[in-house]
Amino acid sequence: MAAQVKRQLNDGPKIRKEKEIVGKMIRIYCMKKHRQKVLCEECQELNEYASTRLSLCQFGEAKTACAKCPIHCYKRDYRQKIKEVMRFSGPWMLLYHPVESIRHIPLPGKLRKK
Repeated sequence: MAAQVKRQLNDGPKIRKEKEIVGKMIRIYCMKKHRQKVLCEECQELNEYASTRLSLCQFGEAKTACAKCPIHCYKRDYRQKIKEVMRFSGPWMLLYHPVESIRHIPLPGKLRKK
């Protein structure tokens, strides 16, 4: 019988902020595409999946953007769906959550805080 290794869940400030932003993007997507005020079942499932994957990210607080990550931890269907959600919701974030969207824009290397 193989011993199962239990990973410690990431709950640092960067991971919490990522979860919050992804949740907001999924809510915008569901509101606009599915005409729902609360998350539909499909979007709720995607939100839970994304939150779980962020909690289990092996890079933790040192993680980069998922698109730039060398390890794709999302299953193919979920990866396609979250890409679709982010492409759609990105522009809407400027309207609904302008501060978060400006903070989320990657800065050139010289301007980044270290």
